[in-house]
Amino acid sequence: MRIAVDAMGGDHAPGEIIRGAIEGLELVEGATVVLVGREDAIRAELAKYDGWQGRVEIVHAGEVIGMDEPPIDAVRYKRDSSIVKMAKLVADGSAQACISAGNTGACAGACQLKVKKLPGVHRAGIAVVIPSFHGPLVLCDVGANIAPRADHLYQYGIMACVYSQAVLGIKDPRVGIISIGEEDIKGTELIKAAAELLKADPQIRFVGNVEGRDLFRGIVDVVVCDGFVGNVVLKMVEALAEGLIKTIGRELAEEAPEMAQRFEPVVQRIWARHDYSEHGGAPLLGVRGVCIICHGSSGHRAIRNAVRVAGRYIHQNLNERIAEGIARSGGVPAPSAH
Repeated sequence: MRIAVDAMGGDHAPGEIIRGAIEGLELVEGATVVLVGREDAIRAELAKYDGWQGRVEIVHAGEVIGMDEPPIDAVRYKRDSSIVKMAKLVADGSAQACISAGNTGACAGACQLKVKKLPGVHRAGIAVVIPSFHGPLVLCDVGANIAPRADHLYQYGIMACVYSQAVLGIKDPRVGIISIGEEDIKGTELIKAAAELLKADPQIRFVGNVEGRDLFRGIVDVVVCDGFVGNVVLKMVEALAEGLIKTIGRELAEEAPEMAQRFEPVVQRIWARHDYSEHGGAPLLGVRGVCIICHGSSGHRAIRNAVRVAGRYIHQNLNERIAEGIARSGGVPAPSAH
């Protein structure tokens, strides 16, 4: 198994990315990591570690796509960038998976343009696992497609269900679509059309519209939305979890310092459940290879776990299962209005 890693992507590249990639090798038996980026910078970081020889390779890429660059233009004109070269490795079969903490749009765009989509998939979507008080749920899409059609949202439901079953072990996931009210008449025409497609598919356990507050009430396992809404929800949940846990820790320290020390392990366990670093990264569902997109601020723990997620994705044959789910849907066409 060969996993390509964008060594130049993210706020802490290349040091934290390379450290995480090397540590990730311990979590995936028989894996080889291919570090893509500026060779001199990569070799300088590798010199700090032992034991990676024979399991780490380097592919030189002379360009880097910045976080603030327009994704499609960057992919088109920066052909020697680490993101584009990483995607090409998966496209030509030199690697089975790729990981990047760089420009999300560029990573998603490069994988869709170079790696191509699975048969029957209209548009790929990024899925994240969000911890809730009643267990984890899958949210899709969180940034790959900010202006979807109804059939895109419908297929996100299918693909996210497969991911939920394989990764979270949820046998029959309950699927909802984010709207401004639970009633069928609520929401935009896009939401209503997508809901009808989801409702009509017998392989999907569709529970209807869900509001933002429902994500934490244990009534849904998979939540479908457009990439704009999904990204806002994701960032808000991350910030809220971090803020609440820090507030609890601070209040305990001020109220009863002796209790704060006693409860510190409990607070750390709670934080571990909500820390994005523990979940590694989010898969781009619907492409032929495996593409894991990480938070821009990812440190070595997040990259290490992203390597683990990539290995599990491959071992679970998720792409084959997604393709089967799409095929069973009968290739529902997109409503002309969307």
